[in-house]
Amino acid sequence: MKFYPTMNTVFDDLFYDPFMSRSGNNMRTDIIEKENEYELSMELPGFNKEDIRMELKDGYLMISANKNTDNDVKDDEGHIVRRERYQGSCSRSFYVGDMKEEDIKASFNNGELKVSLPKTGIKKAEEKKYIEIQ
Repeated sequence: MKFYPTMNTVFDDLFYDPFMSRSGNNMRTDIIEKENEYELSMELPGFNKEDIRMELKDGYLMISANKNTDNDVKDDEGHIVRRERYQGSCSRSFYVGDMKEEDIKASFNNGELKVSLPKTGIKKAEEKKYIEIQ
C-alpha cells in the first residue's frame, strides 16, 4: 500500500511545529527580584538541556540555544514520502556585572531554563549623563 499525502496533511505539521512558530517571541524571559537574588525564567520549548549553552564574559551572561532536527516519514515499502529538516538558533544576553561562574546556578526542566543570580555581583546602572550638543 502506498501512502500519498494530500496537500492539507503535508502542511498540517508544519504550522503546529513549535520550532516553526518561533518568531520575535523566542526566549521569553521573566526576571523576578527576590530577597538575595534575581531569578531569570526563560521559555525554551522544543529544546533539550544539551542544546543550551550559557557563557559569562565581560560582565554579560550570554544564553544561546541551537537545534538541528531531521524528520523522515516513510511508507510501508521504506520509500520516503516526506522529509523535513529544521535548523535554528536563538540567543540573548544580560548584563550581570562583576560575577563569577560559580555564583550562577541554573536548571532546566520541561522547556524552562531557570537561572539564579546573587544580587551582590550585579552593579546598579549609573545615572544617565547627557552631553550638550553645541
